[in-house]
Amino acid sequence: MSVSPIPFSKPYLSGREFQYMEQAVRSGKISGDGLFTRKCHAFFEQELGFQKALLTSSATDALEMAALLLDIQPGDEVLVPSYTFVSTANAFVLRGARIVFVDSTPENPNLDVTQLETLITPRTRAIVPVHYAGIACDMDVLLAVAARHNLAVVEDAAQAIDSFHRGRPLGTLGTLGAFSFHEAKNIIAGEGGLLTVNDPQLVRRAEIIREKGTDRAAFFRGEVDKYTWLEPGSSFLPSDLTAAFLWAQLESMTRIQQRRHVLWQRYDDVLRGPLAARQVGLPVIPGYATNNAHMYYLTCRSLAERTALIEHLARQQVLLVFHYLSLHRSPYYAPYHDGRALPWADYYTDHLVRLPLYYELAEADQDRIIDAILEFYAVWDKS
Repeated sequence: MSVSPIPFSKPYLSGREFQYMEQAVRSGKISGDGLFTRKCHAFFEQELGFQKALLTSSATDALEMAALLLDIQPGDEVLVPSYTFVSTANAFVLRGARIVFVDSTPENPNLDVTQLETLITPRTRAIVPVHYAGIACDMDVLLAVAARHNLAVVEDAAQAIDSFHRGRPLGTLGTLGAFSFHEAKNIIAGEGGLLTVNDPQLVRRAEIIREKGTDRAAFFRGEVDKYTWLEPGSSFLPSDLTAAFLWAQLESMTRIQQRRHVLWQRYDDVLRGPLAARQVGLPVIPGYATNNAHMYYLTCRSLAERTALIEHLARQQVLLVFHYLSLHRSPYYAPYHDGRALPWADYYTDHLVRLPLYYELAEADQDRIIDAILEFYAVWDKS
């Protein structure tokens, strides 16, 4: 009997996306900073507690804005986890920075804060923690290190909407924060991102850089009688059509998150016991962090095991996927890496696998996934 394929991810429409996009079109204002952009900004600032929120076309754009805001110069050093998406490092490489890669922890793929002190030099300008799977890094230690050395902190919170560190929203703890609304995230806009500005002294420059280096935003608020070019910037604004789509998602964020939590917990309730007994790794949520149900992953015991697991589920029409490849070993950056071994970044590169998790994942389909994983291990451990 044939079964329907189960994708790894599936974009979810909450119900009002097209209505709001049509409203934006009919308003005659579909470029950046329209009605729906303002609605989204107000939501992030008033409901989620972000001091200053600025929508961008992507989280990559938000990170590139952060590098500009910090005046990163050629030769500056920026500490970045090796196990991350390329945009985390690329934003600073584009400004001429030297990336100093930090290894992950044995507990989860977040950067190992205990290594930071040994990697800081007089040229270090910033630390960029990535909250992998929406799970907070150890920000108490990281922020203390940054304060001792007068370093900026840019939180790569691309996966971390609606997640917290000791009650504070991720993206609000560092100097700046970057979020993603890519279609694979919890809250989506197809593409799209957000920069959070937590240093009041950077707010005006953030608006200027986002508007091609001009004070156009101040002009439209009536604060200046004309706008002009003040410093280098770029066009980081998304269309108001993107914001209209995002606004529909934000209105439904509680419902979306509740469903994702149910699915995440169903995986954990069934898989944790039998897989932990086999020493297969499962997500670890530290006491200072919350879980926003962005991702459920396993860390297999070997690359061969992971490959076989992915192939076993593919035969049953289920798509499992691995994730990042260590950036310190990438063709582009390997020649610039200082040669240190980063064993845990490489471990997650070869061992981590992500399970399907999306709003419309039916429980019967989730049971198929779970049963196939348990079936695989029952056979694999006897082979």
